[in-house]
Amino acid sequence: MNQPPRRRLDRSLRFVRNRFSPEGYLGLHLTVGLLIMVLFAWCFSEIAEDLVPNAGAVAADQGVTNWFQAQGQPQLTAIMQVVTFFGSVGFVTGASIACGLLLAARRAWDWLLALAFTMLGGSLLNILLKHLFHRQRPVLENPLVTLTSFGFPSGHTMGSTLFYGFLSLCALHSAKSWPGRTAVVLAAALTVTAVGLSRIYLGAHYLSDVLAAIAAGIVWLAFSWTAIETFRRRRLTRNTAVASPRET
Repeated sequence: MNQPPRRRLDRSLRFVRNRFSPEGYLGLHLTVGLLIMVLFAWCFSEIAEDLVPNAGAVAADQGVTNWFQAQGQPQLTAIMQVVTFFGSVGFVTGASIACGLLLAARRAWDWLLALAFTMLGGSLLNILLKHLFHRQRPVLENPLVTLTSFGFPSGHTMGSTLFYGFLSLCALHSAKSWPGRTAVVLAAALTVTAVGLSRIYLGAHYLSDVLAAIAAGIVWLAFSWTAIETFRRRRLTRNTAVASPRET
């Protein structure tokens, strides 16, 4: 039986209102998370589509790589090697473990689960994408680093996006002032950018490797945070529903 137009309109408006509500386990956080995932998944797909030989992005990649190589000098190389360390597997893994121990000490189990899901899942996703695209790293006459694994997307950059992005989310939840939150988010963005540029300078990756890594990292970070936050809110909703009859 068809519903009256007025009732259908009311249901549609209620559905939209619930999707933008800051409360509820299917509210604003889910809407924002899905929008971010769709946007950056599209960005990743656009980059990936241009990896075919003779595409404009491939030519641009080589031009950017050549420009960075032309800027090479010992002092700058030393700086870039330090910067790239903050995106290395060793550093990001150690920092993630330290962060996890701190969260466990504070009994922040939801955040600990989010951290583990973000970093472990993101690492597996990066490996999967590398083997899916099979893109070789830049071939240079005088490479500053020599790596034999596939280069798309950049592991250092994606790991940095996941870890420092996770720290940004922690700051957004815990920082008491917007200036403090903004400072942490900007610091994270600058760190990820610096790590990405260092990978291009050192000849480990093309520009598109770095941009795709940032896009993929944001997609997975948004997915992880949205899933864990939805799970947490759903649990709170159920606990409240169970406790309410007892209180009355």
